[in-house]
Amino acid sequence: AGVDAPDPVAPEAPVAPPPATETPGEIDDAAALPPPGGDSVSALLTRMRTLYQRAEEATERFNAAEEALKLQTVDTGKVTARLTAARTALEQGRATAGRIAREQYQGTSEFSAYLRLLFAPDPRSALEQGQLMARASRDRAAAVPRLEKAERQAADLARASRRALDRQQTLAAAQRKRRDEVRGKLAEVEKLLAGLSADQLARLTELERAQTAGAQRELLGSGVLDGPRTPSRAGAEALRFAVDQIGKPYEWGAEGPRAYDCSGLTQQAWAAAGRELPRTSQEQWATLPRVPLSELRPGDLVVYFPGATHVAVYLGEGLVVQAPRPGGKVKVSPIAANPLLGAVRPDQGGESLASYTPPPLPAGARDGGDEGYDHG
Repeated sequence: AGVDAPDPVAPEAPVAPPPATETPGEIDDAAALPPPGGDSVSALLTRMRTLYQRAEEATERFNAAEEALKLQTVDTGKVTARLTAARTALEQGRATAGRIAREQYQGTSEFSAYLRLLFAPDPRSALEQGQLMARASRDRAAAVPRLEKAERQAADLARASRRALDRQQTLAAAQRKRRDEVRGKLAEVEKLLAGLSADQLARLTELERAQTAGAQRELLGSGVLDGPRTPSRAGAEALRFAVDQIGKPYEWGAEGPRAYDCSGLTQQAWAAAGRELPRTSQEQWATLPRVPLSELRPGDLVVYFPGATHVAVYLGEGLVVQAPRPGGKVKVSPIAANPLLGAVRPDQGGESLASYTPPPLPAGARDGGDEGYDHG
């Protein structure tokens, strides 16, 4: 989501390295937030953009917490299943050991077996009795170690199950915290907008679009995006999916099919092309191969803001398909609608198609605010 005035990208400028262990937004927002005083359109726009950026940072942290919880839930289920199997085996082992103990107590083994062997009517019967006696002896010898091993395994898995459940509960608490954080940030945006007049809203929209148009002209004028480029086959499929979602609402934490947030859209677009991407924009930026803007091709992912808190799918000719921010819908926007960080390519080894026809855009694909701000 757009928050700061878009900064033009110099031609062939090196792409910034990924943030190391930085977690965007984990600081006091008040230090970076413009003061509420002042009612100039510029001051209001800056404040609104900052609030929206904080909301999207919180959304991506929520997405990361939710993804970690999903993975831990699966792991907990696997450990629980193994524990159930181990306890079943332990009960079977105890039953076997009990049977052997009863046989010994009742005199149906040990000495009585030797007597049956001694008084067997023929050699064949003696041999069969000997084999049965040897098997029983082996069973008795192995029963206790098996039982001890099963008990150790069950105890180890019980401890692992408790740890997994504790981890799951911790992650669930973190998810709830992130959810409440997003709701709080969005409430701040709603409070600001509720206090504006219709004239102020109209002037905000006009200023925001004028700034985006200026940044777009400067970027295209630099020549960094010059030259026709074609996507890979997978990139074309991802882009086709993204275009098909145009008009669906932005919703924080959403992964489709009825609504999306920014990274939910890019993840699902590439999933439709058979590629699994990380859930958040920060992870997509940190783990996928970088490409310079001068080599950008349709289907690549364009990442925004220093903290990599927003991402879109490159459409070509200086445009992207994105889920902008609350209040907006999936749409086509200028690539410079938000401050550019760089670009990544999910299929680094994929060859560009010899020829390519972009998917047709639906009517109204570019309607609404390019930064997701649209109250018209």
